[in-house]
Amino acid sequence: MQITDIIENIKHIENIELYLIVFLILFTLWFMLNTLKYYKGEKRKVKHLHRFAREGESLSQYELAKRYAKGQAVRKSCQNAAFLSQKAAFSGDDRAQKLLDTILKKRKC
Repeated sequence: MQITDIIENIKHIENIELYLIVFLILFTLWFMLNTLKYYKGEKRKVKHLHRFAREGESLSQYELAKRYAKGQAVRKSCQNAAFLSQKAAFSGDDRAQKLLDTILKKRKC
């Protein structure tokens, strides 16, 4: 098919605006549903990180501290970030010690 054939076929389609509107509505619904799935997944990850951090897993404490420092899927809190990175640093996590030093030097996240 050449471009002229495509243009001719488009001219024969009636109510192309209607098709465009239906497409945009379907795309918007698809986008909204996938966005909700993403945020539910993030919420589930944070829930599991909290559980493992309470059990003393240093990697979870560090990951949760990073999330608190950035405000990623949780409310930004330098105090929680420092507390969790300190717990992870006491367990021997070097990355957590670097994060804690950064928070303490800047006095903010």
